[in-house]
Amino acid sequence: MLKFLSFGSGSSGNCYILFTGADCLMIDCGVGIRTLKKHFYNYGLQMSMIHHILITHDHADHVKSVGSISGDLQLPVYATDGTLQGIRNNWCVRRKIDTKLTHTINKGEEIQLGEFKVVAFDVPHDSTDCVGYSIEHDGVRFTLVTDCGHITEDIAHYISISNYLVIEANHEPEKLAAGPYPRHLKERISGPNGHLSNEACALALVQNASPLLRHVWLCHLSDENNHPELAKKTIESILRDSGIIAGKDFILDVLKRKTPSEFFELKQ
Repeated sequence: MLKFLSFGSGSSGNCYILFTGADCLMIDCGVGIRTLKKHFYNYGLQMSMIHHILITHDHADHVKSVGSISGDLQLPVYATDGTLQGIRNNWCVRRKIDTKLTHTINKGEEIQLGEFKVVAFDVPHDSTDCVGYSIEHDGVRFTLVTDCGHITEDIAHYISISNYLVIEANHEPEKLAAGPYPRHLKERISGPNGHLSNEACALALVQNASPLLRHVWLCHLSDENNHPELAKKTIESILRDSGIIAGKDFILDVLKRKTPSEFFELKQ
């Protein structure tokens, strides 16, 4: 059985795993290694179950622990060349990834990592480079899109073929506009290389979700400019106006920013 677990989703740290009884793939390493070890222990999991690490982009909340986790467990790290260079230049990553453990991913090319077929696709964001991942295991397709300024044709395509989807719902525009952030930061967040609003996330689902889609998790919610209930209600309302009923057509959940989720089983 394929399972999914989030250890954190937001500016404080992002980290997710997909795993079976024999294999485990980690996506992003932005949660502190001591915290991760504690979470694994509390869930009855072993860090040694991880076989490969995927990185979406080089911002600290996604990579600050990747060198430590990779080095301690001798795990290969897969990312685009731009992201790997960005990690090397990121002062927040105090322990760098051993070069012999780095592997370059090319966007649009499917690779086999253990039991998982993985393809990276471009995601517009103001990092050195940024990708999402669409991962297939035994006929089940899981896609993750985070830190995304706007929906591209590639992103729309991968949403449309997914059974399970993690997608950003970062902010509510009115809260962002009225909030304490300086103007340049507000413009960055709401810009085409910033973050998806609740409405933009909802429209991405309205326009691209297919009958294949079974479960959607909203990720990377802003602590200042959003709220889990607000995000869910806003997106449910927009979906409903287009004839899509969350809970009936697919399940809609919100991932916690700083604490782990429950185990989710990804069934065929």
